[in-house]
Amino acid sequence: MDALTLLTSRFSSARLTEPAPEGEALDNIKRAALQVPDHGNLRPWRFVIAEGRQALCRLGDIFAEAAVEDDPAIANELLERARQLPLRAPMVIICIAKAVEHAKIPLIEQQHSAACAVMAMQQAAFAQGFGGIWRTGAYSQLDFVKQALELGEDDEIVGFLYLGTPNGEPAKRHTPEPTEYFSYL
Repeated sequence: MDALTLLTSRFSSARLTEPAPEGEALDNIKRAALQVPDHGNLRPWRFVIAEGRQALCRLGDIFAEAAVEDDPAIANELLERARQLPLRAPMVIICIAKAVEHAKIPLIEQQHSAACAVMAMQQAAFAQGFGGIWRTGAYSQLDFVKQALELGEDDEIVGFLYLGTPNGEPAKRHTPEPTEYFSYL
């Protein structure tokens, strides 16, 4: 797939199944993450891959424990939903912004670099015939999740990238006209 087609046709796939990227395809996805804009070559990111049932269930357990800590009276159905969230794909890559104090490079710029890494990984997956969806939600902000993933105090989860093979047709999308969002000085 040529780059322009990739950039103008990419879509998120919420329904994902086996197989997940592996081997060279996964290596390409990892390499794409490491090529994003990175002012000062700080490499302000870290990635944790949950792959396979055992790892995905562990991530689900982390979500469930975080949900209970956040709301001890949580309904059983919501607790079970939290536990099942990672099982929506055969692989989840957790992207963490590891921003550091720097005289010339603000924290927000470093977090943007980490966000670019998520987009680059999703693009690389799409270009190789896989699907993905970038999710955030409450679990990206809960302290319990951050502690379970051994994040530093200033680290932020910028996304959970769910990857696999699209299962079904993509949802119909409205493609906005550029004139709606671009103007000239």
